[in-house]
Amino acid sequence: MTKIFINPGHDIDLDSGAVNPNTGRRECDVARDAGKLLACYLQTAGCEVRTLQNDDLGLVCETSNEWGADIFVSLHCNAFNTQARGTETLYKSFNGQRLANDIQSQIIRSINTVDRGVKQRTDLWVLNGTDATAVLVEMAFIDNDDDLELLNNDLDTIVRAIARGITDYATGGE
Repeated sequence: MTKIFINPGHDIDLDSGAVNPNTGRRECDVARDAGKLLACYLQTAGCEVRTLQNDDLGLVCETSNEWGADIFVSLHCNAFNTQARGTETLYKSFNGQRLANDIQSQIIRSINTVDRGVKQRTDLWVLNGTDATAVLVEMAFIDNDDDLELLNNDLDTIVRAIARGITDYATGGE
């Protein structure tokens, strides 16, 4: 059984992450909701799942590693200048790139978002600190009102796409 560790980004009480300037919608709340949905879909698909939303990224990675996760997924919302839009999936390793491609392609096929692609990042704590194949999904730009509408109205569709990408990767695309 594939063991998947979900890390909804930021901390509900300590660090909201990005915030939409017009509505006050917080990244940590969107990530929490997405994490709950993702855990449910992956458990239904027969995966073993653990979730931890915490600002102590050392603890997050240590918990994932001690559990022996096969796949690590961190969920986030991007923010830049209120104009940028789209979805991107970040990775560090070769297998991380494969997982990122599977997730990104499922999201792009599922919702009307700008495809910002998959990008290698070697400077992100959660991608460096975990032993599992790891990705960080920037679902959309929370500070852009059009993207916020996707996060508010289509989060379930986005998360189902992420789950399909994970299961595609876990089953080798069968």
